[in-house]
Amino acid sequence: MDTLFGDAAQRLFAQAYPIEVLHAIERGQAATGAWQAVEDSGFLDALLPEDAGGAGLRLADIVPLAQSAGHHAVGAPVIQTLLARAWLHHAGHQPPSGPIALAPFQVHHTTAGIQAHAVGAARIAQWVLAAMPDGARFLPVAQAEITPSGGHGSLDADMHWPSAVLRDSPLLNTADVSLADLAAVAYAGLIAGALERILALTIDYANQRTQFGKPIGRFQAVQQQISVLAEQVWAVRTAAQLAYQSPDWRPAPLLAALGKARASAAVTRAADIAHAVHGAIGVTAEYELQYYTRRLREWRRAAGGEPYWNARIGADALAASTSALDYVRKHLFAVIE
Repeated sequence: MDTLFGDAAQRLFAQAYPIEVLHAIERGQAATGAWQAVEDSGFLDALLPEDAGGAGLRLADIVPLAQSAGHHAVGAPVIQTLLARAWLHHAGHQPPSGPIALAPFQVHHTTAGIQAHAVGAARIAQWVLAAMPDGARFLPVAQAEITPSGGHGSLDADMHWPSAVLRDSPLLNTADVSLADLAAVAYAGLIAGALERILALTIDYANQRTQFGKPIGRFQAVQQQISVLAEQVWAVRTAAQLAYQSPDWRPAPLLAALGKARASAAVTRAADIAHAVHGAIGVTAEYELQYYTRRLREWRRAAGGEPYWNARIGADALAASTSALDYVRKHLFAVIE
């Protein structure tokens, strides 16, 4: 099933989000046709129960979909929407159509309204599921003031909703599923897929680019760097797969933390190696590597970087008052057993 699901996802994203569409989205152009193709695929309801029109899949079943979205560096919040729809159904709220961004952190409620900072993919979302101290709000992007944030081509934004919007946005609460865990799982899968893509680009370039009469991929120094890159890629792939292990659609908090921490930690080194092998061509607009590495660096800090998630695991380990081996066996990976 993984192969069939993954192959279908790869075809979908290759057709709906080719590199020219990705660049158009960064320039602020709408890609309604691409998103409609995702809606029509039925993937967004994969985690909903069958009696709600979904496929009734477990979280572990959608790993190929998340990695495929990352492999194509899809900036639209596909995986975030898929997870948000399951969360909304669990909270008793009918999920609407349209892309949903997640805002698990940096959301502040004041007398002037709601302020959310650095919301991932907010510029191309229609809804934002924002975590609040007493629950969550499901907020329309159309009624928000949006200020782009992040670097060149970033799809993140700071957002502000006036107090009047709150009257039409009921407070939702599912205490057993944190939006932070949902976001961590989503980005762990996306990072894993994007890292695999930059590894493939790097290997192809090293085999084609010649220097001193032979491909640079034959030089030992280059081979060593590509080997380190490959180690990072496969470590993150494993960590992402662990992050998605769950008996149902809900992430296991510690595994979500592990997956996001390991994925974020690999981004800087992996991206640096890929650019070192490619040289100057890697940063040119005509070559796609820079698009992937920019998106990776954006996903690294989204929903908390590795220091935040490592601290979560560390605090839990200290509270467990057991040996490191027993903690890993009995606490960190207990859900897999």
